[in-house]
Amino acid sequence: MNNIEKLKEKALEWGAAEVGFSFAGDVLNDKYKDIPYAITIAVRLSDRIIDEIEDMPTYTYFHHYRTVNTLIDQITLRIGVQLQDWGYQYLAVPASQTVNDVEQKYAAIFPHKTGAVLSGMGWIGKSGLLITHSYGPRVRLGTVLTDMPLPIKEHKYTDGCGGCNLCTSACPAMAITGNHWEVGKNREHVVDAHACSQYMKKKFQHIGRGSVCGICIKVCPKGNKRH
Repeated sequence: MNNIEKLKEKALEWGAAEVGFSFAGDVLNDKYKDIPYAITIAVRLSDRIIDEIEDMPTYTYFHHYRTVNTLIDQITLRIGVQLQDWGYQYLAVPASQTVNDVEQKYAAIFPHKTGAVLSGMGWIGKSGLLITHSYGPRVRLGTVLTDMPLPIKEHKYTDGCGGCNLCTSACPAMAITGNHWEVGKNREHVVDAHACSQYMKKKFQHIGRGSVCGICIKVCPKGNKRH
């Protein structure tokens, strides 16, 4: 078993449902060009907890969301530690963090969805979420950037949303435009992150700071699979 296979096996053992590899050098900020390979992990969310969501987030979902983020950060850190032991550099991108020193608001140092799409894990849906081929949007993502050469395959990007607009209709913040994601278009072409954030803050802060409603995840028919 080579190091790549060991890394994937360990990530799955630690709790990831899927692991993907990609070359992200073409879309990375210049300061990260020296670590151009991306390891993407997806941790599956609880179907039972998602299914309980109706017209607002539940306390259980709020806790679950944060707990899964913590697990992702632990997995990506462990991957990074292993990479460093092998003599490579790494940067574990936080599972859920926005930074103020990037051009786009409500953005991270590297978008997990970009790595996931490049790895062939799925597509960006009308909700602005990654829709995985296996679990729909019922996952949370993590990324490790590294200079370790990874096995890269080219993947044809396919948008599987079609004419479905369930997430658009269900969004209580009216933040989802109903447009298909397109390369080169700003995020606002698909979803208004500011409107979403402000609605959550106004309506659901009593559930917890940074609460997310999860309604677009719940209604997506691509997440109704049971594996």
